[in-house]
Amino acid sequence: IHQQNGINAIMFQVRPAADALYTKSREPWSKYLTGKQGQAPGYDPLEFATTEAHKRGMELHAWFNPYRATFDNKFWTLAPEHITRTKPEWFFIYDGIKLFNPGLPEVREYIVQVILDVVKNYDVDGIHMDDYFYPYPVRGQVIQDADTYAKYGQDFDNIKDWRRDNVDKLVHMLADS
Repeated sequence: IHQQNGINAIMFQVRPAADALYTKSREPWSKYLTGKQGQAPGYDPLEFATTEAHKRGMELHAWFNPYRATFDNKFWTLAPEHITRTKPEWFFIYDGIKLFNPGLPEVREYIVQVILDVVKNYDVDGIHMDDYFYPYPVRGQVIQDADTYAKYGQDFDNIKDWRRDNVDKLVHMLADS
């Protein structure tokens, strides 16, 4: 029906929260497939979606959420291999969810490699990123990245400029990759 309505591209979310809706991933399966993070659905949703879109003359674009690692504060439901468990120092909690700390060079490199896993292993026609910025301010809360700023932000007069530069660095790294 989408093809009949003139739609020529599908945006398919493949990484909602440091998890995957595709087989060839370094991250656990998304809970949105089977109800439990890390549990495989028995097929590769991205491969299926790409094949079906291309059969219909449509493009398939992979949609990533690069910084969000959880949707809620139910951290005990995360798979044992979830990156927040294996690299807890890469995250801060803000507004009840865990987010990657974009100020860490190793975090930016990890995110690039996650996206390259899809680019190298699937015939996707584009990459899209959602929420590739620091979180919006929440009254009474502070982003816990002052130590990272102290370590990596010496070239900046203020933390806001440094944060914007971290986002720019990720985008440039992806473009170069």
